[in-house]
Amino acid sequence: QLSFFRPIVKRLFSTSHSSVDSKETKKFQLLAHKWWDEEGEYSALHSMNDIRVPFIRDTLLNMSSNYHLGNPLSGVKILDVGCGGGLLSEPLGRLGASVTGIDPVEDNIRTADQHKSFDPVLAKRIQYKSSSLEEIVEESMETFDVIVASEVVEHVADLEMFIKCCSQVLKPEGSLFITTINKTQLSYVLGIVVAEKIIGIVPEGTHEWEKFVPPEELERLLESNGFSVKTVNGMLYNPLSGSWSWVESTSVNYAMHAVKSGAWGQPSPRDTLLEMGREQPSATAGTAM
Repeated sequence: QLSFFRPIVKRLFSTSHSSVDSKETKKFQLLAHKWWDEEGEYSALHSMNDIRVPFIRDTLLNMSSNYHLGNPLSGVKILDVGCGGGLLSEPLGRLGASVTGIDPVEDNIRTADQHKSFDPVLAKRIQYKSSSLEEIVEESMETFDVIVASEVVEHVADLEMFIKCCSQVLKPEGSLFITTINKTQLSYVLGIVVAEKIIGIVPEGTHEWEKFVPPEELERLLESNGFSVKTVNGMLYNPLSGSWSWVESTSVNYAMHAVKSGAWGQPSPRDTLLEMGREQPSATAGTAM
């Protein structure tokens, strides 16, 4: 069945039309050597790990019955899209996951490779590749249990194509985790004016407000491409303490968890079992659809 779709998929995601924005990659090229400087330009991403890693870990553990003490994500195949220097890939690898990190900026991948080489355990669990998402679609159809796209979607050139590609490489019932910035007046003031121009916690020019994505729009795109959105949480960065916290409001930063529906849009086996459970009391009732 998949082989029939492969040529179509290849045409759909051919690299002549890429989700990679070359202007964006140039920005990150200049900072590729700075990823692991915890006091530098990426300090806010370092501290974001304090909330985004537990969010990913706990969400996945709540969906699974397989607990591995010490390696809670053992056996989970994760694709970290736009992995940069590996700031999120490494802690996920430490939790036992098998991680593939991809980034279109070769220097980012060099930095990530060099950093993981200091830890023999991580060197086995993580592999990095200089690539865009659509470049790996054909070889990675329904390969991954989890995709993480953290602080990435506000930099892509074609968001719908990006989400379609995510769906292609995720297994049915696989999880997609996204963190990004809302498109509000407050996000313009805090995310660009304050963060870039006043206190400089993010390099100037990192973000373009026009490319910020409201959660309603992201949710609509995900739902129309075969995902079911499970969670949307607001996130807030405190520049004085340099720490992140979960908040009610999604008006600046937010995190989203979505699950791909079962094979080719069919309900997942788990959903079917739940349906059957609900139908059980009336044994004479007609077949549940």
